[in-house]
Amino acid sequence: MRNPPQILVADDNPANVDIFRTRLSAHGYDIISASDGEEALRRARESRPDLIVLDIMMPKMNGIEVCRAIKADRSLPFIPIILVTARTDPKDVVAGLEAGAEEYLTKPIDQTALIARIKSVLRIKGLQDKTLEQAARLEVQAAELAQMNKTLEKRVADQLEELQRANQLRRFFSPQLADLIVSSKQDELMAGHRREITVVFCDLRGFTAFSEVAEPEEVMGVLREYHTLAGPLIFEYGATLEHFAGDGLMAIFNDPVPIDDPAPRAVRMAIAIRNRVMGQVEVWAKRGYDLGLGIGIATGYATLGQIGFEGRFHYGAIGTVLNVASRLCNAAESGQILIARRVAMDAEGIAEMTCLGEMTLKGLRRPVVTYAVGNLKGAETN
Repeated sequence: MRNPPQILVADDNPANVDIFRTRLSAHGYDIISASDGEEALRRARESRPDLIVLDIMMPKMNGIEVCRAIKADRSLPFIPIILVTARTDPKDVVAGLEAGAEEYLTKPIDQTALIARIKSVLRIKGLQDKTLEQAARLEVQAAELAQMNKTLEKRVADQLEELQRANQLRRFFSPQLADLIVSSKQDELMAGHRREITVVFCDLRGFTAFSEVAEPEEVMGVLREYHTLAGPLIFEYGATLEHFAGDGLMAIFNDPVPIDDPAPRAVRMAIAIRNRVMGQVEVWAKRGYDLGLGIGIATGYATLGQIGFEGRFHYGAIGTVLNVASRLCNAAESGQILIARRVAMDAEGIAEMTCLGEMTLKGLRRPVVTYAVGNLKGAETN
């Protein structure tokens, strides 16, 4: 509703219009006028006043017809109407109210009663407008809420799908690699890149001979126990399980997630794996299984990224550092951890090490200065 409220006065008598204009203006109302029924209907549609004071007896369209037309027009907001007439027959009053008028006044009009009726219907108008505004606001809020719910549902569905993908991938990849695959960095991950990494190879001594004479169920049982002991430690120390095949495990540090201490962390992990698996070796010995564990560690540059073919891709590493770690693992005796010189330099403060001098490893042209790793030093065991 306007401030001040606008009132349309429709009367074919100019003198009556002037009287209404003078007295209503004195109360602060904004007055517009019409001199016949058609003009009243047109001005109502154009100006959409807050109230109409409508004479019944007018040319072209009478007040009852104008009232019905305004109330039937769905494009118009709620506009209260006060019908004014000299007719006092109750049938005329009923006809006016049935046409939709809010009030009905007879001439001569009591000005006090007129102002009171105007204030009353304008209060109704104000409440109606406020109700419509609140309804419109609620409709907008409901639409916004519905959109937010759709957005939230989609976000939850996307997150759930991402979690499901990550959980499935964690069955095959390290947690950090799985998270990276489902993140926006997937393309970055799959693209080939070169980085310095630390590689750890582990495998069981005597496994080939054991698998030739043991039953398949026994072989699977040993592998299951071995993987159960070693596997969790690979993830616990932040390594990426590049692959495992039979009794061979290969883990890399510093990719795909860079870390500050790949070599020391690799040595700590190797010692933890050795301690666990060598305890199991004693159990296997009681079963008549002649098995042991060897570990090799090397640091160097490698190319990492997507390897494979459409439908079966694998994330892997290629480089001499992998061969060095693998050959050191092969050369290790049961319970022995052999590391290359670079690893020994980076991790010398955390574990006891014995230099074994240069070793000639199969498939490598140059000898490798090799160290055997003992236990963690005192500060590291606390």
